[in-house]
Amino acid sequence: MGTTTPPRTLAEALRARGDESLAGLLRARPDLLSPVPNDITQLATRAGTRASVVRALEHLDRFALQTAEALAVAPDPAPYGTLLALLTGDGQDDGEGRDDAGATITAALPGALATLREQALVWGEDTALHLVRTARELLAPSPQHPSPTGLGPTVAEATAGMSPGRLQEILAAAGLSATHDPVSAVTALTGLFTDRTRMAELLDTAPVEALSVLDRLVWGPPYGEVTPNPAPPVQWLRDRGLLLPVSTRTVVLPREAALHLRAGRAHRVPEPLAPELVAAAERDPQAVDRAAAGQGFTALSTLEELLKLWNDGGPAILRAGGLSVRDLKRAAAALDVTEPVAAFWIELAYAAGLVASDGGTDERYAPTPASDEWLDLPAQDRWTHVVTAWLAATRTAGLIGGQDSKGRALSALGPDLDRSAAPEVRHRVLALLAALPPGTAPDPQTLLARLRWERPLRATAPAAPGDASDLRSRIALWTANEAELLGVTGRGALSSQARALLDEGPDTAAARLAPLLPEPLDHVLLQADLTAVAPGPLERPLADMLSVLADVESKGGATVYRFTPGSVRRALDAGRAATDLHAFLATHSRTPVPQPLSYLIDDVARRHGHLRIGAASAYVRCDDEAVLNEILADKRSATLRLRRLAPTVLAAQADPGSLLEGLREMGYAPAAESAEGDVLITRAGARRTPPRTPPVPVPEGPPVPDATLLSAAVRAVRAGDTAARAVHRESADTGPAGALPRTTPAETLATVQAAAMTGSAVWIGYVNADGAASQRVIAPVKVEGGFVTAYDHTADEVRTYPLHRITGVAELADEQTSRRADEQTS
Repeated sequence: MGTTTPPRTLAEALRARGDESLAGLLRARPDLLSPVPNDITQLATRAGTRASVVRALEHLDRFALQTAEALAVAPDPAPYGTLLALLTGDGQDDGEGRDDAGATITAALPGALATLREQALVWGEDTALHLVRTARELLAPSPQHPSPTGLGPTVAEATAGMSPGRLQEILAAAGLSATHDPVSAVTALTGLFTDRTRMAELLDTAPVEALSVLDRLVWGPPYGEVTPNPAPPVQWLRDRGLLLPVSTRTVVLPREAALHLRAGRAHRVPEPLAPELVAAAERDPQAVDRAAAGQGFTALSTLEELLKLWNDGGPAILRAGGLSVRDLKRAAAALDVTEPVAAFWIELAYAAGLVASDGGTDERYAPTPASDEWLDLPAQDRWTHVVTAWLAATRTAGLIGGQDSKGRALSALGPDLDRSAAPEVRHRVLALLAALPPGTAPDPQTLLARLRWERPLRATAPAAPGDASDLRSRIALWTANEAELLGVTGRGALSSQARALLDEGPDTAAARLAPLLPEPLDHVLLQADLTAVAPGPLERPLADMLSVLADVESKGGATVYRFTPGSVRRALDAGRAATDLHAFLATHSRTPVPQPLSYLIDDVARRHGHLRIGAASAYVRCDDEAVLNEILADKRSATLRLRRLAPTVLAAQADPGSLLEGLREMGYAPAAESAEGDVLITRAGARRTPPRTPPVPVPEGPPVPDATLLSAAVRAVRAGDTAARAVHRESADTGPAGALPRTTPAETLATVQAAAMTGSAVWIGYVNADGAASQRVIAPVKVEGGFVTAYDHTADEVRTYPLHRITGVAELADEQTSRRADEQTS
């Protein structure tokens, strides 16, 4: 501990630590740094608050938590031997028929105890271990809060309100000598229950049914209900104090009796070692990398399809936020995936900053300007970008389709999807996969068992308000599925490119992935049935043009595109001429352009723009009067309410958009025109949101401080502790201990001037501009103009203080002045 005398409080134990140990505490419990404590005493007080202790307990592994639980039911303080006995037992048979794991527990206990000490949950030397009071209150048994160990209260606690006469009856029934002192009676009964020989003799006289009652209570819960006239076995136990009353209808098995029946063990199954991951399959690492790369390329293609789907304006945003169920179904159908998978891709695009709200009056989702930059990146860089965003995202797509605490459905891109534990679980799952040999796919159940051992209290956290399921396990399962979809894993095993991303960064991962991705092609194979086959991924300009000119008919190893009149008209609407389309196909086809395709393009181009649509409400004009006569004679045009204004012009009651769509449905190829009579060209991909930043992950508590901040915080706490505990010369003006020193302005000026001349440190009281008072130890350097410039040991820097804000000054004791200053500057 670094001191010759045992610490009496947690503050003294922390004060005796070295700087590295204090930094370890602040690193493990960063909430203690918000804000930086003024001194060690404040740090100890904050470390004992309920919220901070709960957070620290949640980060313990199962054995460290079991160690803390054992200390919670042990005497306070407890020697190391008592703690070890509660975990290993006393070597007697407890009826469980299991092998003794005492050697393993004995080897693991020092590490668990070191963890508890490092996190300031336990303090004191091995001869007197103290569990902090708040942790004891959280883990100790009570009727309202049963202990995790399943143990009940001690005999002394359970008999606190019992009459002396009833105690005498219990002593007599148990064969103990009567005593008139209640304290002695409790001591005698406790001694009986903790004496293995006498306790065994007592239980040998018990009825078999009474032993069955004890068997049901021994491992918890230790409480049971009784009737006003209990059965003889229960009455036998009550008479001898083996069941003590809690209320008129409730009894409890006292802790000492339960420990005898358990052979001294606080836990039924101590778990000193983390469960091993069991391999479900051993695969060729190169095959894993290839499978993961292929799935990663599919992931990029899916995200590109989503961006194209929302290119000209995506679905409207619900009033409560997010996508409607209908829009999610449409996206799933367009991407050819299930709705949960579609929700994952949509959430991933949102987390990566590729889609966002356009912020318009009719608010819709649309691609962001960053999506165009992302599309221009090489495939390997696009993959590292989205995987990095996935690892850090707190939005949890697996929750979509469930309900919140008020019974409202959780929708894609809606609120209430953030779970701060998600990034930590994802990283931990991948870290466990990375610890396995390359190509090894773990058994999912052993993976979940390992996660539950590492964070047993977190494993009981609900996935959503009102949901009692295991949040960390659900996130872990979702992580495994999402990692396979993204190509982070291949056939269940972690890929080498994912290992590189976790260990070395995006650049190394991209370099590792690049050789495994297929090279983009600059050609297709045109066929006589008006289809084109892309035997692999296409270069982006070719893919973009082909997506306008043709419709995707099927996907897979090769993508099949089909040319239709509608798709050709779409290309013409985008401003392409028939000659451009012929030249494009001839340039990018490895096979001759089939005649049927050439005829299709020429036929659609010949009719394209023959009809012109403008605003009257709307009008149709055409140089060929026969075409207009044909339209008027067609019964399908009745809903458009057309009438002839001139031989080559028809007027309509419908708006231009409806008129344009109606004539296209009738089989014509009209073109829209501007007020000047020019053909309007519509280009795909014109709608983008304003610049948007990706959603910020919701942090899980304060961030872990870096080394620079930790070092500065430790220095500040040490300096503040020096100021708070500085030994100063007694004077009539220093006041009671802990009060600010009080001196006259003249005395203050004279004292700091003398300290500046001698280079000594002084103790001052200071009130800042906000009226906050503090104590500081300073070494004055210069005093002039109503200000004192000094090295402030509390802040560990040179500062200037107005003399009128110094309440008073006192000299430090001679024997401590130089030593404390040296401690702060070393």
